[in-house]
Amino acid sequence: MVKKLAALDVNKCIGCMECMFACSRRVGRGGFDKSAIRVRSAGGIERGFVIIVCRACENPPCARVCPTGALRERKGGGVILDDDNCIGCGFCAQSCILGAIFWDYEKDKPILCKYCGECEEYCVHNAIGVVELNVEEPGVRK
Repeated sequence: MVKKLAALDVNKCIGCMECMFACSRRVGRGGFDKSAIRVRSAGGIERGFVIIVCRACENPPCARVCPTGALRERKGGGVILDDDNCIGCGFCAQSCILGAIFWDYEKDKPILCKYCGECEEYCVHNAIGVVELNVEEPGVRK
């Protein structure tokens, strides 16, 4: 089954940023710099928080603008990055209408959600979670 990360209920988000820490730790880093998810204030504590993460678009604009094919569409939506083919042009980050492609300035490559669910494990308020997508196989009717 294909999965994606989803903001289940942003009203439950308290801005603790544990999801961001968990995502960076996934690649062996502390802090936020390698996180594929961001949490920011929506305009003060009373207004709540905004969760910015890849929503696994179908026909993603980031893959369409990649000049080397380093981003390929993932079954069910979203993209997979081939680091070796990425030239660091940044067109993918510029094309994301959600602003959900972040940048690794050490590697000069995009940071993309891998839909692994590591961040979900640390969200004690269940504001985010991995959901299964109902993806039909080509030529199969339900």
